[in-house]
Amino acid sequence: MIVEQLYTGCLSEAAYYIESRGEAAIIDPLRETGPYIRRADKDRARIKYVFETHFHADFVSGHVELAHKTGAKIVYGPMASCGFDCYIAADGEEFKIGDVTIRVLHTPGHTLESSTYLLLDEAGKPYCIFTGDTLFIGDVGRPDLAIKADVTVTDLAGMLYDSLRTRILPLPDDVIVYPAHGAGSACGKNLAKETYDTLGHQKETNYALKAQTKEEFVQAITDGLAPAPRYFPLNAMLNKNGAQSLDEVNKTGLRALSPADFEALAYTGDVLILDTRAPQDFARGFVPGSINIGIDGQFAPWVGALIPTLDQPILLVTDAGREEETVMRLARVGYDGTLGYLSGGVTAWRDSGKDVDQIESISAADFASQHWSDSINVLDIRRPGEYETAHLPHVPNRPLDYIDDWMGTIDKDKKYYIHCAGGYRSMIAASIFRSRGVAQVVNIEGGYGAIAKTELPKEIGAGLVV
Repeated sequence: MIVEQLYTGCLSEAAYYIESRGEAAIIDPLRETGPYIRRADKDRARIKYVFETHFHADFVSGHVELAHKTGAKIVYGPMASCGFDCYIAADGEEFKIGDVTIRVLHTPGHTLESSTYLLLDEAGKPYCIFTGDTLFIGDVGRPDLAIKADVTVTDLAGMLYDSLRTRILPLPDDVIVYPAHGAGSACGKNLAKETYDTLGHQKETNYALKAQTKEEFVQAITDGLAPAPRYFPLNAMLNKNGAQSLDEVNKTGLRALSPADFEALAYTGDVLILDTRAPQDFARGFVPGSINIGIDGQFAPWVGALIPTLDQPILLVTDAGREEETVMRLARVGYDGTLGYLSGGVTAWRDSGKDVDQIESISAADFASQHWSDSINVLDIRRPGEYETAHLPHVPNRPLDYIDDWMGTIDKDKKYYIHCAGGYRSMIAASIFRSRGVAQVVNIEGGYGAIAKTELPKEIGAGLVV
């Protein structure tokens, strides 16, 4: 028996490969099918099943394409309703993979169809559970993603309590918990950096499992829950109905465009120019009107948070050799509208005689010694929890996630200094400012992490200045 976690850090997502006696199953696959097919080929195994724990909201699954390419059967738990050929399993139903068995445990709460898959080893002993977004390491799934007219957040949280108490917690303490996500995912609020653990240890350390009553549990998991990213319901519908083949997305997205052809497309209609280079490289020179979301950060989640529609036409500016990776990572969260990329990048754009824009960046030390005063406009674009821990006095919190909600308060004739925690998000915000007509915008390099090391005052918690 082989059980292998296939973890994708930029999405904080875990898929799983299970193999026994030449038969294999994949649980919660990402959209690109190649890695799973190659993994099975390595073992000379046939992928027999694709198990989905629920309709994922934070990424587009590869279940439909993987089933098409391998002949595998797609399996969901009770209450799922798919727009493609799939098998809806009954609670307690079992599936054989070589000498091991997968048992379906219906665990509604994160969503109504959420199911946990219990793996029984060759001797029939419980070995591990694939919990999807029902139980994380350090947390449980958020209960606000499947709200309907007759189902509230409280209803779902109560269902989750019952699911954990009756289906998961009675299992042996040595059972391994394999969740669908780790730290950085917006599918929970307190996920640990570890990507698996024993159930017994989670019983001891997971705050959500310590609640003695359903009321305590509901309060604990809903208190301080930030709004879900806007792209979540869009991805969930794609997973419910089936997305187009990634091969089709690549046909359009991987078109190499000359500077002239790129320009002809860039400034027509609602085309978005997305520059995925590192923030410092973007600052030194970029195609006017570009938005910077660096490929080496939390790329897909920020794309999902800031680009409101999945059919957005996108033109890419990338580092050389990273074009295919960028198209794939956009497609992972449902953005299939890439029209092509700038061949030769910004260098080719500049060499063709076209204008290049820049954004001023300054060090935290220079900001503290040369710019800081009560009369300048500084924006802290971190999330509220980060801001409340410590921030500069009198500096307002304007979370990047909701930039469209507060951008209307910005005076385009004024100068703004922007910082986040480390510099990645502040360059995103600065690029959006510039693209929307704010000419004077300055990025503070290193963000609050660097600012905190200067002599500037810090406000901690409820107004304590140090």
